[in-house]
Amino acid sequence: MRTFSDRALSIQPTGVRKMFDLAGDDVISFGLGEPDFQPPKVAIDAFHQAMVDGHNKYTTTAGLPALREQIAHSWNFYQEGLDQSNVCITMSGTNALLNLFLTLVNPGENVLLPEPYFPLYGPDVTICGGEDRYYPCKFENEFIPKIEDLEELIDENTVAILYNFPSNPTGGTLTDSQRDSLLDFARRHDLWIISDEIYARLVWSDWPHVSPASLPGGQERTLVVTGFSKSFAMTGWRLGVLTGPDIAMKAAFACQANANSHVPTFLMPAAEVALVQDDYVDSFCDQYVKTRAILCKGIEEIPGLTLRSPEGAFYAFIDVSGTGMSDIEFADKALTEARVQLIPGSLIQGGEGHVRVSYATDENQIVEGIKRLKNWLS
Repeated sequence: MRTFSDRALSIQPTGVRKMFDLAGDDVISFGLGEPDFQPPKVAIDAFHQAMVDGHNKYTTTAGLPALREQIAHSWNFYQEGLDQSNVCITMSGTNALLNLFLTLVNPGENVLLPEPYFPLYGPDVTICGGEDRYYPCKFENEFIPKIEDLEELIDENTVAILYNFPSNPTGGTLTDSQRDSLLDFARRHDLWIISDEIYARLVWSDWPHVSPASLPGGQERTLVVTGFSKSFAMTGWRLGVLTGPDIAMKAAFACQANANSHVPTFLMPAAEVALVQDDYVDSFCDQYVKTRAILCKGIEEIPGLTLRSPEGAFYAFIDVSGTGMSDIEFADKALTEARVQLIPGSLIQGGEGHVRVSYATDENQIVEGIKRLKNWLS
């Protein structure tokens, strides 16, 4: 019998999802990276009304023009000259990323990816026949890459660099000078920039998020991936957004047309409604700031654990090496002995010695989880 392609066989499933299957009813979960909220009710109502109104047929590959135009002129990655022709609504941010790598990467070419990083970046590059090369974003450097590390990785076959700020899993963000240095690096080496901005509205630093797509020298080379999952608590809706310059978007549209045609038509009028619910998003953010403060204070009081206060997203990346345990051992024992679920950093490229915690959950859950960890480690 014929076997599968070497490309498919080389891709290993992420171990992060497996951790979710291990939790029982009495477990405090800090694992799942999704908001502990419902989507805006007006969006849910609009979703139902869209089906009643007949939005149940095929539509354009890139998505309903009204939604694309609204995104082009109102969302946080706004840039001069962006219109609906530069916007594609995708089946999640994950699908947007795969479309991008299929658009940009030829077999034998390589892409610079951050480590630690979201586990699907590398496999997507592999699917395209490319090589994934990782640049470190270390704790001691505020989880921000060093230009000298990037320079050591690049060669004539490097076609793109991916940024993920605010970051999953570290919660790190970029200052203006750090962002400008990365943009200058991409310009000097004529690289595409893939800017994963799914957490762009969830920033707790003293400076705002500014996309490289909005800056001189970045507009013509930056492709932005974002979506509705994190900011609007719509993870199960699987609505992503991809924007970029004309030449790249034409190829991305073609990839989408041949992969899944378009997203469910009836979801897009509801997304239009969600997009203007700024007060709703602000209320989410207010809650995340509270739970982040509770988590950081609690972790600081536990000997052996070290935490750099996250500046964005809703994750904290905790160094557990001071406990004398590996991150795998720590997470296993925290689950079985303390009944607290964490994500070991070894399941994430470059995350060894850390555990990822999501604080997008109820305040009481955070308090109880910290209490259990304290009692267990003492």
